[in-house]
Amino acid sequence: MSTFLAQVEACLNSRPLQAMSDDPDDFTTLTPGHFLIGSPLNAIPKTALDDTAVTRLNRWRHVQLMRDHFWQRWAREYIQSLASRPKWLKSSPAQEIGALCLIKSETAPPTRWPLARITSLHPGDDGIVRVIAVRDRSIDQCFYV
Repeated sequence: MSTFLAQVEACLNSRPLQAMSDDPDDFTTLTPGHFLIGSPLNAIPKTALDDTAVTRLNRWRHVQLMRDHFWQRWAREYIQSLASRPKWLKSSPAQEIGALCLIKSETAPPTRWPLARITSLHPGDDGIVRVIAVRDRSIDQCFYV
């Protein structure tokens, strides 16, 4: 159980709070981990399970299942709560060129979601921003917001 709680703690304390600089090429962020240990926390690495006793393996799988359930709820409940609900009625104040954003990935845990910077805003005919262009370390992409 303590392993599971440590993984949840690492996920919660590694979420980005604020960009460290306004430099468009700098993707470092201030996290709760900075207040705890002075640097960002990293997620706990997965270990190989091949040479493990069956009872320990079953216990480890149970912890992994609990962690995966937590990440699914994290993405479904917490991350969704950060999104503004009336998105089609008005522009969100967080949509600024140069602002940092997270790119949700279905294949990676939340602690490994890439950070990107907003490079341009694309308003609709009514002037409300519905598409943003972002750039991370490797790609430029457009997303509906």
